[in-house]
Amino acid sequence: MTPTANWSYPTAIRFGAGRIAEIADACRAAGITRPLLVTDRGLAGMEITARTLDLLDEGGLGRAMFAEVDPNPTDVNLEAGLEAYRAGGHDGVIAFGGGSGLDLGKMVAFMSGQTRPLWDFEDIGDWWTRADPDGIAPIVAVPTTAGTGSEVGRASVITNSETHVKKIIFHPKVMPRVVIADPELTVGMPPVITAGTGLDALAHCLEAYSSPFFHPMSQGIALEGMRLVFENLPRAYANGSDIEARGKMLVAAAMGAVAFQKGLGAMHAMAHPIGAIYNTHHGMTNAVVMPEVLKMNRPAIEDRIADAAAYLGWERSFDAFFAEVMTLRTELKVPAKLREMGVGDDRIDDLVRMALEDPSAGGNPVKMTEENTRALFEACI
Repeated sequence: MTPTANWSYPTAIRFGAGRIAEIADACRAAGITRPLLVTDRGLAGMEITARTLDLLDEGGLGRAMFAEVDPNPTDVNLEAGLEAYRAGGHDGVIAFGGGSGLDLGKMVAFMSGQTRPLWDFEDIGDWWTRADPDGIAPIVAVPTTAGTGSEVGRASVITNSETHVKKIIFHPKVMPRVVIADPELTVGMPPVITAGTGLDALAHCLEAYSSPFFHPMSQGIALEGMRLVFENLPRAYANGSDIEARGKMLVAAAMGAVAFQKGLGAMHAMAHPIGAIYNTHHGMTNAVVMPEVLKMNRPAIEDRIADAAAYLGWERSFDAFFAEVMTLRTELKVPAKLREMGVGDDRIDDLVRMALEDPSAGGNPVKMTEENTRALFEACI
């Protein structure tokens, strides 16, 4: 069984099996009396969602829910969510689910009191200062997958429905005030979602660890996060009811999101446009491109990755680490190439351009150019 703990890093986190029972108290702690629970369509009819709504109702907070959220949430989803929020007279959001529900929920709270359009707050320079901080509603986050770590993040990824480009929207007050990390909520995840979300957590940790920027705190968190993934993701995949493994994967996902303050890289720079154009699962896309990105970055990260391999209990070498990545991918049935996910070479020019424009590209250890980025896509497709 997982331990129970209360953490204050990077926000208030209530971790442990069964702690969803505290959802009404968590809302009150965040100053929310009329919450709107935002989740995705897949979760809307599930038992864990119904139970959470029951708990809110029993706590006198109603049972309002918005679930018109796509797997890669868009500005259209956001407008519908804002309409539901305002029509219901809500004063806060419960962001509930995987990355899509969490990201959209956070943006509903963020935009609920803004007068400028969403894209004015893209994560560019100091654009976040354009937002009215008093117009940001409080957020309680409840992750039901162990992948994005969005529950401890200050940003969301939203797809522009007209350009099909994913944009990162950032503001410090987008950080949820309270997180309930209950591994029992993740037990119902099918193996393929367990794998895809868990590999997203690995990608976050691996890219943050490899980033050339100076942030020793994040680098240490990323390294321990990788250990938790390698030790627990195969267990959670093989036995979805393994609460200990599920709990440690929830922690690893949160650690990855904290760590990537240090930067991301080519995996995410590629996965964002692929997901926007082909609507692929983000974490699984990261997993497919991971080997080729590691190969490209090897000259810049070989010694660092060798140190990670030693920490993880393997031979101190890049090759040992790479072999373990490939073994994990095989065990989790990751597609060998992007083509198996429906990605073709018909839009490769657009993919290259969008990857180079993606903010994640700036954190890659080897500078991404049109030439090496095209070669990456060709090798991965």
